[in-house]
Amino acid sequence: MTGPELLSSLGQLLGERIQEKVEFRGETTFTILPSDLPEVAKFCRDDFSFDYLLDITSVDNFGEEPRFEIVYELYSMTLAAHLRLKLRLSEEAAEVPTVSDLWPTANWHEREIFDMMGIRFAGHPDLRRILMWDGYPYFPLRKEFPLEGLPSDMPDVAFSSAAPLEGGPFVTSPSTATTKDREPRARRPTET
Repeated sequence: MTGPELLSSLGQLLGERIQEKVEFRGETTFTILPSDLPEVAKFCRDDFSFDYLLDITSVDNFGEEPRFEIVYELYSMTLAAHLRLKLRLSEEAAEVPTVSDLWPTANWHEREIFDMMGIRFAGHPDLRRILMWDGYPYFPLRKEFPLEGLPSDMPDVAFSSAAPLEGGPFVTSPSTATTKDREPRARRPTET
């Protein structure tokens, strides 16, 4: 069976569970309901050889409903086929079942999404923050989070106030200079 045949068969077998099917530039995306994720993911792994979870990402569609999307990138090593599963979640429901029992690498991907977007994964064995400290009240990858950050009450953390957006050592300056000369690491400190 070839990759396209595999994806066609899978689409037929999943039938009504597929809310939307998109094919673009040789890639197939199935949008499913969050409640169908455990069964569909297990079916994809066990019966259709999608043995490799490449990545899990999340998208914040701030201002739209449902607000969040979670995207699972699956790959079949034996058939060299790629499949994208997509779920849509409202801000109120912001929880989806874990797939870390099917693909162990999902553990870290789900923790990162929880930490940065605030989406919970029901049944996850160790759902806690991995990039921000425990008790941090915000989710930095949500679109309403300001670029300069928010003040923190943690004085022992490196930056406890909002970072400036202008003039810092890692901020480029608009000009007609070449890219190399605009790069922050290429700027020499000015002598006073």
